[in-house]
Amino acid sequence: MTMLVFQEEALRSAARARLPLFGDFALADPEFLLALLPAAAIFLWGRLRAGRARGRAPRVPRGALARSLRQRLAWLADVLRALALVSVVLALARPVRGNVQLDVVSEGVDIALVVDRSGSMRFLDLEEDRTRLDVVKDVVGNFARRRMGDTEGAADNCALITFARYPKLLCPFTLDAGALTGFLDDLRMVQYQEEDGTAIGVALAKAVSVLRGSDAKSKVVVLLTDGENNRFEITPDQAAELAAEEGIRVYTIYSARYYYQQVAFRGWVPSETGFDTSELERIADVTGGRFFHARDRQELEEIYAEIEQLERTERREKRFEETFDVYLWLLLPGLGLYALSWLSASTWARRLA
Repeated sequence: MTMLVFQEEALRSAARARLPLFGDFALADPEFLLALLPAAAIFLWGRLRAGRARGRAPRVPRGALARSLRQRLAWLADVLRALALVSVVLALARPVRGNVQLDVVSEGVDIALVVDRSGSMRFLDLEEDRTRLDVVKDVVGNFARRRMGDTEGAADNCALITFARYPKLLCPFTLDAGALTGFLDDLRMVQYQEEDGTAIGVALAKAVSVLRGSDAKSKVVVLLTDGENNRFEITPDQAAELAAEEGIRVYTIYSARYYYQQVAFRGWVPSETGFDTSELERIADVTGGRFFHARDRQELEEIYAEIEQLERTERREKRFEETFDVYLWLLLPGLGLYALSWLSASTWARRLA
């Protein structure tokens, strides 16, 4: 609303902004500022005693009489004249205000974020005293905010799918980062044994089904898990073929430092060996994506940052720029100040010169 009011009050200009000042303001003809130097010299010369001595009449010696209020304020006429001079010169320099608009044409990327919420996500090996799921929620949430936040002139649609034994679409494709991260914040691990499992193939097939209705030029799945597929209604290889047929690129992330194995009388024992990530690697290879292994929070953040760079949104930018003359904002006050200075010098501030 403020900009609309300004445009109505200002004059549309054909001038180009050449000397930036502050905010949206600039000068179109800054060379007129050089006029301040001779103008200041003439003004000061007129105030020099040598220039006034010839016409000065004898006066009562200083201190003989108390100075009146008019005498003490007589300098105001000179100040008003100086301000008027500066205002007029600045008006000649043609101040303008710019209005720049950017029209961004984005090709768009639709990203399905697939997150494992199986019982093994309770282990505390990615960050001290925090479960795998808690760390993943932070990192995935930050990634979603960056991709959906329009920070570089274009935003991407993201959807959130979670899985254990069964997949679930928690948040359909949206540009509302707050909505998606809200669902992510509320995400919890499975509570019942019959819900538990790691159905990687079924989860990927669900993501393919959701992306099938997208008309985006680029379709991407980022699938994160900490285990191996153990549900075979749809195998990971079958789901990868479905994704490849739809032109969907899949990035797979194995997010675990240790492989945990339950040992009698010892409980869950961590080991740095025992991983089998071959299925995740094949999914990435078949679909043209990449496989990553995150062993801690920092590596997980770096992985999502790398995916972000690999999936840059192609965009074209058109720039529209208008300028509006605002010299009247200085010229009219300047003329008013000069008139007030002349009136003062001719009446209450009049003195022998």
